[in-house]
Amino acid sequence: MLIIRNVEPTDIFAVIKLTHETLTERYSPNLFNYFYETFQQGFLVAEKNSKIIGFIIGIKTSPNSVRILMLGVSVNHRQHKIGTNLIKRFFEIMNENNVRKIDLEVRTNNDIAIKFYKKLGFNIGDIIPMFYQSGEDAYSMSKFL
Repeated sequence: MLIIRNVEPTDIFAVIKLTHETLTERYSPNLFNYFYETFQQGFLVAEKNSKIIGFIIGIKTSPNSVRILMLGVSVNHRQHKIGTNLIKRFFEIMNENNVRKIDLEVRTNNDIAIKFYKKLGFNIGDIIPMFYQSGEDAYSMSKFL
């Protein structure tokens, strides 16, 4: 059974490990503790059979807006609505916290992610040149709740 819940301190290592599997960017482990400490409502995990198989991390950028920084699902669990369930629960929690706008960035060549976010109601905004560590460009995307 899939459980979407707030991250707990004991989950941080599993989330860091999953970021290495699912994301191309590399982040300091301290960053994950910072996200946990500053905006716990925006840090969710997907758990199946007591194993972390997905996560979403968002931070507040103003009283009524958040930015999704990371969303990852284990390669073996993709195409099973894990990401959709994570982000929909994230929407619910943000709505409960009076958040009205959600922003994120996505690589301009990541067609699968762009399609995924559009399906969830996000719209493409600007191109952000050289946004990623690799020098790749990003689209900014936004959704209003």
